[in-house]
Amino acid sequence: MVKIHRNIIICLLLLVSTANGFGQGHLYSEVTFDRSKVYVGEPVEVSIGIYTSTWFTKGVNFGNIKVNGAFSVYFRSVASSKRVNGKNYSGVVAIYNVFPYDNQDLEFPSLELNVETPNEGDSKGVRRTIKTNPRKITVKPVPNNYKSDQWLVSTGVTVQESWQGDLNNVKVGDVIQRRIYRNAYRTVSELIPPIHWDSIENISLYPTRAEIKSEKTKTSISASRSEGVRYLFEKEGPVTLPEIAITWWNPRQNKLFKRTLAARTIDVLPNPDLGMLESVRDSLQIAQTSSQENDSEKVAQTIFGLSLKQFLTYLFIALILLLSIYKFLRWLLFKKGLLNQWRRKKAAYLISETYFFKLFLSKVSDKNNAVSLTALYEWIDHLELSEPTIDNLARNYGSKNFLADLDNIEKSGDFKVIDQLHHIKEARQNYLKQRNSPDQNTSPNWINPSSFS
Repeated sequence: MVKIHRNIIICLLLLVSTANGFGQGHLYSEVTFDRSKVYVGEPVEVSIGIYTSTWFTKGVNFGNIKVNGAFSVYFRSVASSKRVNGKNYSGVVAIYNVFPYDNQDLEFPSLELNVETPNEGDSKGVRRTIKTNPRKITVKPVPNNYKSDQWLVSTGVTVQESWQGDLNNVKVGDVIQRRIYRNAYRTVSELIPPIHWDSIENISLYPTRAEIKSEKTKTSISASRSEGVRYLFEKEGPVTLPEIAITWWNPRQNKLFKRTLAARTIDVLPNPDLGMLESVRDSLQIAQTSSQENDSEKVAQTIFGLSLKQFLTYLFIALILLLSIYKFLRWLLFKKGLLNQWRRKKAAYLISETYFFKLFLSKVSDKNNAVSLTALYEWIDHLELSEPTIDNLARNYGSKNFLADLDNIEKSGDFKVIDQLHHIKEARQNYLKQRNSPDQNTSPNWINPSSFS
């Protein structure tokens, strides 16, 4: 009896395993790089794609990705389609930039992503977990003839220098402040190296706190670093503030660039009130120490710039508001049925003629004729035509000029979508005017995953 039960359980497990294998057969993932070998600090564009031969009934959330030894920055998600082994797949691709900061190879980790998609031939979404394979990124060290502590990889750097004080009238005990601002493209602020301030005879140097910032759009990233130093002039006579060289490696041009801030010679004048020199020196030292202590206190005693009490108060208020909003939305969406209404409308729209025509127009704007032509036929497939072809659309709803152009194109074989766009728009208007009933070929299950990214 026990043996029979065991055999039944094994058969059931095999059936479940087979079903899961079939369900995953229409779903796959891929991770691609725009390059596999980079220098320290050089970004790698990583594209993570999830594809299905059916559709996604819920949006795909890629989230933040941690790569050991590198900074990772999320840019955007885009809808995509592929044809693999004669089969059409649609999906969503998330684009990240990975910036290695260690002189060692990276491993882009394996990811487990939760998606919801129906099996082929079914319409009910099934929750699944799909796993990507880890990928290796080779990191090249800083070349031997370059200083590693001044190494910066960027497609372009702008440098600005400012001075505070009268450089033409400097006396012993005077303080001149110098500030250097750098803005670098295609990097993060953490990778911009600090300025190295050379020691100067008869001058005391007091560096100020650096200010760093990164700015990102959906397609680009840049970073800035601003830092300065205070020069205390302690003896009279000519002194030279040495030049400062700013270098960066441009990976697109495979070339090192250099911007030099010229040296300055200052004739320091005598000061009869030498007693003030010690006072100024002490003040600068106290200011520098106080700034460092304040920085450490802020790190230790604040959260997002707030005291612990303020943070907890705001957190409590935010939780109460979120709970209230959650209850209201739950009542509105489920009790009132707005969620199901929205899903039905969304699903109907995403297989409608209107949606595919807008999609076609967006592809035409990319000026890729092959992609535009594919999008055109996808739109025509959603029209109520006896034959889903451009010729049939032109014969039934197009103008004489449209038909004449198609005759000429048939002879030349050169069909450019953008040249016929005005004819296509005119034919669509005629089609919409003559159509008696709305499109009924809708499915309530499709949700475009890129709309949730």
